[in-house]
Amino acid sequence: MTTRRRADGGIVVDVRGTLDAATVDALREALVGTLQRERPATMTVDLTFVTFMDSMGIGALVTGYNTARELGTRFELRNPSEFVHRQLRVTGLAAMFGLSGSTTESRTRT
Repeated sequence: MTTRRRADGGIVVDVRGTLDAATVDALREALVGTLQRERPATMTVDLTFVTFMDSMGIGALVTGYNTARELGTRFELRNPSEFVHRQLRVTGLAAMFGLSGSTTESRTRT
């Protein structure tokens, strides 16, 4: 996982691998800690290289979303794999994260 600042001041968190019990604490800390320290206008979580996500991974993303909302930061997910996108659709959270019905449409929106 890496965090970088875009030229417009937004923060991008690049996540790789699996989001499960072994990794969610690091993701949650990266999201919440960065939001609280940096207070960016936008935080983008790039999920291009996430290969698996369970309910704990979804919970970490929801925590990041809620923290961003409390701080007035726009929180967006970018490039979820079909598996990750399906997990978000099944849980009813795809719309909350601004994702459309298909991964192709989601990728073109961001």
